[in-house]
Amino acid sequence: MEDIIAYRRPIGRRITPQRIEFRRRAQSAEIGTVTRAQLAVLVQNLTCTGVINGTESHLLLALINTAPAESFDRTGRPIVFKSNRQLAFEIGRSVGRVSRMLSRLFDVGLITTQDSGNYKRYPIRNADGEITDACGVDLRILIVRYAELHELVKEVRAEKKAAEAALRRYRGALRNTRYALAAAADLGAAARQRVAGRIERISSYVEVAAKAPSELLRRATFLLEWTIDRLMQLAPRYRSEPAARKTTCVYVENGMHKQITLSYQSKRSNDEQCLAHAEEPNFSKAGASKGAFEKSLGSRQSSVNEQYDQRKALVALQEVLRAAPALRELGYKPNTWADLVRLTPMLCRYAGISEDARRRAVEKMGEQQAAVAVAITLEKTNRQDVSSPGGYLRAMTERAAAGKLYLARSVFGLAARNSLEAKHRDIGQT
Repeated sequence: MEDIIAYRRPIGRRITPQRIEFRRRAQSAEIGTVTRAQLAVLVQNLTCTGVINGTESHLLLALINTAPAESFDRTGRPIVFKSNRQLAFEIGRSVGRVSRMLSRLFDVGLITTQDSGNYKRYPIRNADGEITDACGVDLRILIVRYAELHELVKEVRAEKKAAEAALRRYRGALRNTRYALAAAADLGAAARQRVAGRIERISSYVEVAAKAPSELLRRATFLLEWTIDRLMQLAPRYRSEPAARKTTCVYVENGMHKQITLSYQSKRSNDEQCLAHAEEPNFSKAGASKGAFEKSLGSRQSSVNEQYDQRKALVALQEVLRAAPALRELGYKPNTWADLVRLTPMLCRYAGISEDARRRAVEKMGEQQAAVAVAITLEKTNRQDVSSPGGYLRAMTERAAAGKLYLARSVFGLAARNSLEAKHRDIGQT
């Protein structure tokens, strides 16, 4: 008969690479650099970081207070050799609960253990009665990690204060925006409904403000404050000067892209869709101002026409940012195309573009070209040339499906328009 080897269940403390590493680090502790009082304060503050809970903090504080104060001096050895039964009695928990909590504290690197052969905890003394070694709970790892854990507590406190400040500012901005909307007497019914819908979209995107990340609250606050500026008729910088509004580029973007010629108040959504279909220039009825605009562009129009005659010509990201300064006004400055693509859903929600319209644009154009189209739509909405951004984007999607969309021409047209407005504004200031 073959010998049967019975493999017994492992008995003893669980060993992991992390626990071995913590034991090694504990042996390199410089005793005397941290006092027992400092460790006690640190342990009480660790609960705010989420590393340990309140009961584990209570047990760890009991271990620290058990070690004599002189054991944290240079010649001391902060090792506690109380039994689990005694610790359970002191903190009011069961022995099994104490055992599990000690294992948890070992896993997170707040204690280590020096075990004897029978897992009993006791000190080892010399002939003079001095403790030379001990088998028990070793607290030296706390001395090694004191600076790290103290910095973690400071960071969590700073983040908590920043989150509370962001929450207060967001709630104040939301209240002020709704009050500004109610006080805007000169705002039309359609525009009032559009702004109210924008405010509700921002509020629904944040959802529960008390649980939202501070970065999201800061973004939402910026959008709300920007909406307040628009309601109070504080125009963006590139439209703040009267000379900028009187310049020729209000009526035409450039020789490659026909721009809307009617005022914002009298424009309807179906006209805006026609605007998205109108990509060819038409200067038959242009006045002297348009002729002056063509003359100011000069040879640049012909060179750009030759370079971007293809329908799907790609443009640089910097040109898109020049064409759509509304991105910078909203606090966005994408450094790569991937950043702009990730921002597109947020821009659509702010501009009032439905998810279906954005998804169809991505299907027909691709993610990068759809992001450019959304940026163009947002810029024209910000300029009050478009009052139905969703319809405008859908019209661009239809032209892209038919192979008649010239995104590059639109980008360079808006960029030229912005540069001319800036030049006229500088001349007006001088």
